[in-house]
Amino acid sequence: MITFWVAVLSVSILIYVLLDGFDLGIGIIFGFMPTEARRASLLQAIEPLWDGNETWLVVTGVVLWGAFPIVYATLLSAFYLPLLAMLGGLILRGVAFEFRDKAERLRWIWDAGFALGSLVAAFVQGVAVGALVEGLPMSDGQYVGGDFGWASPFALLCGVGLSIGYALLGAAWLAYKCEGELKDTAYRLIRFLAPGLLFFLVVVFAFALNKNFAVMERWLTRPILFLFPMVGVSAGALLGASIKQRWDAGPFITVAIVFVSAFGTLALSFWPYMIPFSITIDQAAAPRESLSFMFWGAGLFVFPLMLVYVVFNYRVFRGKNRPSADHY
Repeated sequence: MITFWVAVLSVSILIYVLLDGFDLGIGIIFGFMPTEARRASLLQAIEPLWDGNETWLVVTGVVLWGAFPIVYATLLSAFYLPLLAMLGGLILRGVAFEFRDKAERLRWIWDAGFALGSLVAAFVQGVAVGALVEGLPMSDGQYVGGDFGWASPFALLCGVGLSIGYALLGAAWLAYKCEGELKDTAYRLIRFLAPGLLFFLVVVFAFALNKNFAVMERWLTRPILFLFPMVGVSAGALLGASIKQRWDAGPFITVAIVFVSAFGTLALSFWPYMIPFSITIDQAAAPRESLSFMFWGAGLFVFPLMLVYVVFNYRVFRGKNRPSADHY
């Protein structure tokens, strides 16, 4: 049961990062678009998908709450203020998405709200990852860092890095979904953003190895673990080839592989800890009876149905986005 729920949590996080990551990235790019026509085209590229993407954040929270309550409580204690900011950003971008079409004189306010909400949500998620990599102030399994124990230059750098990564995912999605001038703009953004993401990943990996000797020893004694970073490097090379060949689906696929390899690299670096070097998976897991009870509902029916829904949704709205009366 513990292994099953770890797998569900991992898949939920990955799906959220890849799917909501690209539409948060498009929200960040949205703030730099100079014309209303460009901004409308960006929104049309995510309009039928964005709210379903955010559902996976709810799934992640529910799995943590039910299957790993100690981790849920620790993360809320540590990131209470950043999580409030993230939720505020997600609410702001959702409201702005719906209101901007109705506004005329004050549309610029909702445009700014959509871009700002996207940036805040992406930045906070990066800060949380950076704080976990660096290590939260813990004592006897309890968070003791206060309201700002998560704050550090490295965590803030990770916030910037993940924002760049999400913007790269968004640009790759635009290259896949759009045509004409907007597609050309997306390719230019990919060339600009990809080196930034590469630099960020190298810094995080080097910091994790240098921060704790146990992490470095694990990688040095088990060279097979370097398979994940090697996959990421190979995907980066393929990203360059896909840009050169103008294979529109290539950038999104390769950037997604880079994200998956980065996730796998971090997970292997800190396994079996869920809160690095403080709380292990076994210590965090709920009683077996609770995990089994959840399995017969959420595990056996809700989670598979959500996977089916995602596949169906993206199949229905596949192909290039073209302007039409219904915006899809």
